[in-house]
Amino acid sequence: MAENRVLEETYDVAVVGAGHAGCEAALASARLGLETIMFTVSVDSIALMPCNPNIGGSSKGHLVREVDALGGEMGKNIDKTFIQSKMLNRSKGPAVHSLRAQADKQEYTREMRRTLENTEHLTIRQAEVSQIMVEDGKLTGLKTVSGAVYRCRAAVLATGVYLRARCIFGNVTSDTGPNGLQAATHLTDSLRENGIVMYRFKTGTPARVDKRSIDFSKMEEQFGDERIVPFSFTTDPDSIQKEQVSCWLTYTNEETHRIIRDNLDRSPLFSGFIEGTGPRYCPSIEDKVVKFADKDRHQVFVEPEGLYTNEMYLGGMSSSLPEDVQYAMYRTVPGLEHVKIVRNAYAIEYDCIDARQLYPTLEFRRIEGLFSGGQFNGSSGYEEAAAQGLMAGINAARKVQGKEGIVLDRSQAYIGVLIDDLVTKESHEPYRMMTSRAEYRLLLRQDNADLRLSEIGHEIGLIDEERYQKVLRKKEEIASEIARLEKTVVGGTEQVQGFLKAHGSTLLKNGVSLAELLKRPELSYEALGEIDPDRPALSEEVCQQVQINLRYEGYIRRQENQVRQFKKLEGKKLDPDLDYQKIRGLRREAAQKLDQLKPVNIGQASRISGVSPADISVLLVYLEQMRGR
Repeated sequence: MAENRVLEETYDVAVVGAGHAGCEAALASARLGLETIMFTVSVDSIALMPCNPNIGGSSKGHLVREVDALGGEMGKNIDKTFIQSKMLNRSKGPAVHSLRAQADKQEYTREMRRTLENTEHLTIRQAEVSQIMVEDGKLTGLKTVSGAVYRCRAAVLATGVYLRARCIFGNVTSDTGPNGLQAATHLTDSLRENGIVMYRFKTGTPARVDKRSIDFSKMEEQFGDERIVPFSFTTDPDSIQKEQVSCWLTYTNEETHRIIRDNLDRSPLFSGFIEGTGPRYCPSIEDKVVKFADKDRHQVFVEPEGLYTNEMYLGGMSSSLPEDVQYAMYRTVPGLEHVKIVRNAYAIEYDCIDARQLYPTLEFRRIEGLFSGGQFNGSSGYEEAAAQGLMAGINAARKVQGKEGIVLDRSQAYIGVLIDDLVTKESHEPYRMMTSRAEYRLLLRQDNADLRLSEIGHEIGLIDEERYQKVLRKKEEIASEIARLEKTVVGGTEQVQGFLKAHGSTLLKNGVSLAELLKRPELSYEALGEIDPDRPALSEEVCQQVQINLRYEGYIRRQENQVRQFKKLEGKKLDPDLDYQKIRGLRREAAQKLDQLKPVNIGQASRISGVSPADISVLLVYLEQMRGR
């Protein structure tokens, strides 16, 4: 009788999943020199965009810029594959400016796959991982459904929405992942057996429709920016100026809403058939109609899926209603009266974790060497996934190298806010990044991500010396130009007064510095060139930083003071073995929450739901007492 043998291989780091989190995790690990294997249920689904055909957007654009500044790939990839680009919120302050680009979905996937396949130390494997192998609280490897064993010293779980995935519209259910791809049905049991708490979340997507069946004359055309700004700080802006594809805007109406209300009894979302909790900030159209009953219309963005196809994405009309209702409601929307559906809208349920089981490094508290990133952590969105994947991949690699993990705090990056929120705060719905979540958003702008984070990326080993030196030169140029403007004084000459009058600005009575003039909202750095003959030739990026830093100087200084106070609390470390039940004066609820989450410092403790300012005062007194002993 033949001996029953199984394949067994050894790697430094294994990554489970090849979505946006998995790609960044695998690339980071491999680029740091670790032998890395990345598993996917389908090689054809690498970097798949199963929902919206864009990268970036409000606050999400910040994350992509930060991923790039740390040495990640998403920004570079969208710069190669976008078909329209726009800087959002230009009419508002720089803190909320966010870049957003429409992607050619197929090209985005193809280009990322090409990058992965040509990265040294990285192996791609099509296989379903069914089991994590743990000995004495440490990860030792992974097992696939075929029985093959992959020994590894660290692993990153980036399973996205594939764990026990179930797609639903009306009373039709299919046990698949997005786009009919195979679900991963075995790993959940293994995770539970190892004490990991699982949640059941839900997200959804709208129908894709045939472009030839749309009447665009009834819609508002949406153009890209005249001057395209790249996502990656390494992309030459001149190299990506190209003809762009339009998007379109239309609206639902009362008839749309009537059809939806009349069919709510057929909606699996309201019948209780869907178990998972959906994202509050990206609701389905039936959810919007019920929750915002006073609104007589909702926006519908009609966006191309790529240059290769006639499929159009109906942003804002995600649904799980039956297909006959989908046809009826879509055809009430101006321009969609004769629309033909290519792919039905559907909801998707999947297993994910309570991310409070993770350290801020994204390593599981219970299982040493096991890390986690992306929608599996209870978040939503491609950009949130990429950011977590990058940090999980970096820290998995550093674990193997025997180095301390990298944790970005809330004052350093949107990535820091994202991860801190996930591992600290209880969430019963998919987490979405928003600018309002960042306390120090004036400091954490998308335009200065390279200045904030490139040094960290260089120290990690993902930003090379040449790129880092360019960032240092940029910093020097900004500082030098700000100093020059502060020293350069102009008086009430005929030329200066004429310039001010032409720009609707108050005339001068005394001499002032050019820096002071730049703080006037009606004047810009570019305009001041008219009365500044000694201005040096500087890049557009440097000029932008000079203007922002001077114009918002007072606000920036105030936030920097707030950060100093924040850092004091973050610097007060808490013993991971501390028994909070024994600290006198702590309320019972606070002690229970603190014992459950074991915060790493006072700052994190203060952000735990159920821990009050009075509890934090008790902890601070306790730490002082311990220091005096």
